[in-house]
Amino acid sequence: MYSPKDETTRARMEAALATASSHLATVPRGPLSWGWLGRTIGSRTESGHWLRVHCGEAAKTPTTRNEGIALAEERVSDKVSRPHLHDLYRWEGGDYVFEAELIDYIAQPVISPETPDLTEDPDLPDSWWTALRESLDALGSAEPPRETIRQSWADRVFPEFLGIPAPAITDRVTGHADLQWANLTHHPLVILDWERWGAVPVGYDPAMLYVNSLRVPAVAERIRTEFADVLDTPAGRIGEQIALAEMLQAVGRGWYVELAPLLRQRAEGLTGILPPVAETGSNAS
Repeated sequence: MYSPKDETTRARMEAALATASSHLATVPRGPLSWGWLGRTIGSRTESGHWLRVHCGEAAKTPTTRNEGIALAEERVSDKVSRPHLHDLYRWEGGDYVFEAELIDYIAQPVISPETPDLTEDPDLPDSWWTALRESLDALGSAEPPRETIRQSWADRVFPEFLGIPAPAITDRVTGHADLQWANLTHHPLVILDWERWGAVPVGYDPAMLYVNSLRVPAVAERIRTEFADVLDTPAGRIGEQIALAEMLQAVGRGWYVELAPLLRQRAEGLTGILPPVAETGSNAS
């Protein structure tokens, strides 16, 4: 499981959870659940909900309320399998901004609690795959709160991490924008973490799930079969290139060590160019 990066982070986030609990008039009752580097903390509450607190740097965080799950509650169809929002609280504390969400408690575990990429076949039933496809199709018609993947980012990242110029991103659809295995539950499917949803390149969501599955070929092939009508199109191939560029950028920062050779192999197969080997710890963003 994830854990806070240091004791200072632990103390700050546990204090934030207590602040959120007091303001939202609820009491955490379950064990604490940590997000990546301790940027989020969560717990089940006595009311049977889930309380989740996110921390961001004040200088880098928008001044408006959470545009993720709050706007998802307003704009995303109930046909999309997701937790619902019951209350929201935002406050500032020194150099940080905190956002607390009181949402549905989801009993079924996420498929990959340790890492976003898949390491073994979760043996998902056909009904799970049907629910995923139906959810993404329904999400595609929602009004997006933002453009999540920007052309300026692609123009900067593609030459460094794929070794090619970035294509023009002309075809977009509303998507989750963080569709990976730490954000998906076992059957019945629930899609978690709605902080980043918005307008994404066509094919980006299934492509991101696909490249996070390359260590488990049977699952990777299932994704390509389920989403062939999207991935095997010119726009879908651009979406996959974008997913690969983002993952290889993360590799350059020291993540996905075991997945990295498969990402580079897939990128070469898709573009015809072997990606450069980025120096670990690259600050590109």
